[in-house]
Parts: sequence; structure tokens; C-alpha cells
Amino acid sequence: MCPESDQSELADLLGNRVQVVAQKGQGLAAGLTSVFRHFTAGGQVIAFNSDSPHLAPSVLNSAFEILTTHDVVVGPTHDGGYYLVGAKAAHWSLFEGDGMGTTSALDRLLTRTKVLELSTGFTERFYDIDVADDLILLAGELRLAPAKAPRTAGWFSEWQQVIAQLRMRSL
Repeated sequence: MCPESDQSELADLLGNRVQVVAQKGQGLAAGLTSVFRHFTAGGQVIAFNSDSPHLAPSVLNSAFEILTTHDVVVGPTHDGGYYLVGAKAAHWSLFEGDGMGTTSALDRLLTRTKVLELSTGFTERFYDIDVADDLILLAGELRLAPAKAPRTAGWFSEWQQVIAQLRMRSL
């Protein structure tokens, strides 16, 4: 699921390995609404952010397990947002007026689940990459365990080399 303007580029990049679908409307809330409207006809859907490349597959497995006994599953972040949301069915107003990217995004989502009378389960609290301190934390983690996110660890390694070269030039 992506903005319509990115659909062709992503489809070309991914080939026929992944179905790329254009979201309806603008912004993250519209994207999430589109994901659930489009894909829940086939069963449970988990949407997770792109700024947690270090998210363990076991968390996704846990989220699907939680959906067997709840209507909605949420993965809360330390900053008041959420990195993951899943549901068994599309709930048209679940993301309505969402304050995505704010410290109250999780509270707003949970308020709507209560209004809609949806049972909600939770995965473990986690962090996503929103600010420089988050990126520094991730870089430290991946230095110790690059297998958590090999491509991101490789990117960090490349950037360390670039920074080292820049420092050498400035001396």
C-alpha cells in the first residue's frame, strides 16, 4: 500500500513479488484505512511502520496470535505512538482524525477502539526511528547484532566509512 504517485515506481522496483496497491486519500491515516479496506476481506491484516527495520519477525507472529482472540492488536511505542496495528475486519472510522506522528496517537486510537467496542490486545512496547537519538540507539544495537536488520546495519557501516573519510579530509 502506497500513495498512488509511488505505485508504478514501487511496482517496477519489486517486480511481481509483491502486489503494490494505491491507497485512497492522502496521508498515513488514509493509507491505513485503505490497507484494512482492501486486505481484510482475505482475513487478518497487520500494518507496521517502515521506521522500525529492527522489528523481529516474532513480534509479527505474536500480533497475528493476539488477533485470534481480539478484534484489534496494537504495538505501542515509547513515545506515545504505535508501530503496528492489526485487525480482523475493516473498521471505517478506526483511523479517523488520527494524530499520526504525535505523542497522543496511541491514546486516540485506543479511544476509537473503545467507541467502536473492539477488544484490543497489545504486542510488546518498542521504539521506532523518529528523531536522531532513536537513530543513534538503533546504530548501537546493530553494531552489536547486525542480523537484526542486515541491510540497515550495512547502511550504517557505509555511512561510518563516509563520515570517517570526511573527517580525514577536514584534518
